[in-house]
Amino acid sequence: MSRSPSALLSIASIVTSMTAVAIGNGMMLAYVPFVLTRSMAADWVPGAAVTAIAFGGLVGCVLAGPLIRRVGHARAFSCSMAVVILAAVLISLGVNPALWILARGLYGAAANTNFIIAQSWLNHASDNHWRGKAMALFYMAYVIGLGTGASLFGQVPLEGNLAPVATIFFTAIAILPIGLTRLPTPPAPARVRIDIAMAWRSSPVAFIGVLASGGLSMLVQGFTPIYAAANAMSQREVATLMFVMQFGLLLIQYPMGAFSDRIDRRIVLVATSVLIMGAGLAALAVSFDRLWLLMLVFAVFAGAVETIYSIANAHANDRTDPDDFVPLASTLLVAWSAAATVVPLLVTALTPAFGAGLFIPATVVVALLYAAFVLLRLRTREHVPPPLRGAFELKSAQLPSDAPLGEAEARPE
Repeated sequence: MSRSPSALLSIASIVTSMTAVAIGNGMMLAYVPFVLTRSMAADWVPGAAVTAIAFGGLVGCVLAGPLIRRVGHARAFSCSMAVVILAAVLISLGVNPALWILARGLYGAAANTNFIIAQSWLNHASDNHWRGKAMALFYMAYVIGLGTGASLFGQVPLEGNLAPVATIFFTAIAILPIGLTRLPTPPAPARVRIDIAMAWRSSPVAFIGVLASGGLSMLVQGFTPIYAAANAMSQREVATLMFVMQFGLLLIQYPMGAFSDRIDRRIVLVATSVLIMGAGLAALAVSFDRLWLLMLVFAVFAGAVETIYSIANAHANDRTDPDDFVPLASTLLVAWSAAATVVPLLVTALTPAFGAGLFIPATVVVALLYAAFVLLRLRTREHVPPPLRGAFELKSAQLPSDAPLGEAEARPE
């Protein structure tokens, strides 16, 4: 079935909206921890702001479905964008640790809701033969938007509130294409269940991998600007570092994912864990005077962390009956969000005693434990034959899966 030009334009509008949101988000992901680290706030406050994003994301996972069922995709999208703007307004009022932590929690809830709505809508609007390209375009555009926002952070003054005001501007722009789209909204999603026992039975390696990825992703993406600011990196240097890290997601994830389509994915997961450990040790060893080498190391660090998430998802689907794909996706999404809350919370609690660089050895330890677990499973369970495997897809731990809403449409009673 071919799509009319208006439908294609509407899909482009969804991608454009989320790219505009990503620019503002990329700016705030660097701005908030950098300013909090340079302020008179307690040492635990920047980490608490990172943890608040993950906790808010968990709340967003729970609320997105009921919200969409109640008001539909388009209205829910506008509401979640309004919450992003509200969060930026709270930050624009000036440095207030309590308000800023609340604002990051609100952003986390709204961001996950935005992702789920946008991906669900794209999934419903695109045909089977080009859906993969549509999702790849969405993913690439969002990552580029994040990198662009991080780069723009280096150009705005820290004094005043220009960064949150710019975020409000980009978020307001993002509402317009969705508000003007003529594409019909998808049917309301059905209720989906969380089934941890089923996810564990399908693949302990995948389930533990998603848990590990939740902690790893929030540690690397959230604590890197805190660590950089604590080590006297300039605003522009931090902005460049965050920009380079986003493209590391693409450069590492795709070749490792393609390799996992050819051999046992568990072997690739072990290799990726080793890569994380190597990058983490290199991050501790490389001097801040060798800035470009440090940026390269952190690009590999971030890319390898995101690869755990995408390959673990693919491995879970390899071992799961298609009828269970929707509850599996829902369960993994909640598991990731829970781990992304708990692990940074522990690191935040210990940071005042051990310093801002604690997240790096913590990441290395998580990767080591996961690699050991996968090696143990390699000895106790056969691999999935290549003909029975699904195809690897680029995924980011920062972008929630659309499967719970994109595939679980309501059935007539």
